Amino acid sequence: QVDKHQDVVALKSDTVERKEHNPNAALIMSAILPGAGQVYNRQAWKIPIIYGVFAGVGGYTYYNYVNMKQCKDEYLYRVNHDGMASDPELMDKPTTNIYNLYESYNKTFQLSVIIGVAAYSLNLLDAYIFGHLFDFDIGDDLSMSVLPSMIPYHNTLLPSVGITFQF
Repeated sequence: QVDKHQDVVALKSDTVERKEHNPNAALIMSAILPGAGQVYNRQAWKIPIIYGVFAGVGGYTYYNYVNMKQCKDEYLYRVNHDGMASDPELMDKPTTNIYNLYESYNKTFQLSVIIGVAAYSLNLLDAYIFGHLFDFDIGDDLSMSVLPSMIPYHNTLLPSVGITFQF
């Protein structure tokens, strides 16, 4: 009886269990830390792209926010102080132009926030989709052949000529 138990233990130690790849795990990992799902999918080369996009969108968002706030503060100061300017950078611009600049920076800021949310969403979508395609076979042995064929037709002696596609 001891021999049987040892065989079972040996069999268990020799067999290697293959873990199932879980696309939901890749999605959750990327939601917590962008790029972690790509590492789980063994596509770590995408991480610099993801963080490059985040850095670019973040810098653009910050730039628009700072300028929007500067124009807003200057406009409110001028309205409350009879047109007197407080910011030396904006001193030569009329009050209406400063309000228009504020509106422009505000719209661009909002758009950059939307672009940031879209980039984050694409990160999640990429991790999830490529999590599903993790086991997809893209080997060199995939091929297709096109061959002529003769297809018998109902109740007649003449066959139809056709083309057969084999994958």
